[in-house]
Amino acid sequence: MNLEELLSAQAGDDGQAPKKDSPLKSLRVDLNFYKDSIKEVAIEIMAEGLSQYPIFIAHQHEVNLGELILDRNELGTQWTIQASTLEEFVEKGVILKSRKEHFIKTYKKPEDFMCLFVIVPEGANFVFYPYKGEEVKS
Repeated sequence: MNLEELLSAQAGDDGQAPKKDSPLKSLRVDLNFYKDSIKEVAIEIMAEGLSQYPIFIAHQHEVNLGELILDRNELGTQWTIQASTLEEFVEKGVILKSRKEHFIKTYKKPEDFMCLFVIVPEGANFVFYPYKGEEVKS
């Protein structure tokens, strides 16, 4: 799933816009601000042999998964980013062992896309967001 699909999924069943702005709009702004730092951490995770499948958790609450790398309170942004790996997601049961191979097959090239686990009040989902692309102005 990409960010546009997730954004459109926030609309009501009748196709009407949600009552308030989706928090995912601010996520796009923050990701464009964070993307160089996230890419650097992803490359470091792979280079150090920790995992070939880095996953970044984007949230606005407290999350006990991964390591804090970008704190929204310190940076004056809307979203906090934590770094994790496929292995931690399997170990903690976020991804079932039986679904690990499926996840690996759908995982996009980490040099080109960040793999995000986006947590919002309605739930959570994986999103692949390109490091290159249209800049969003805040």
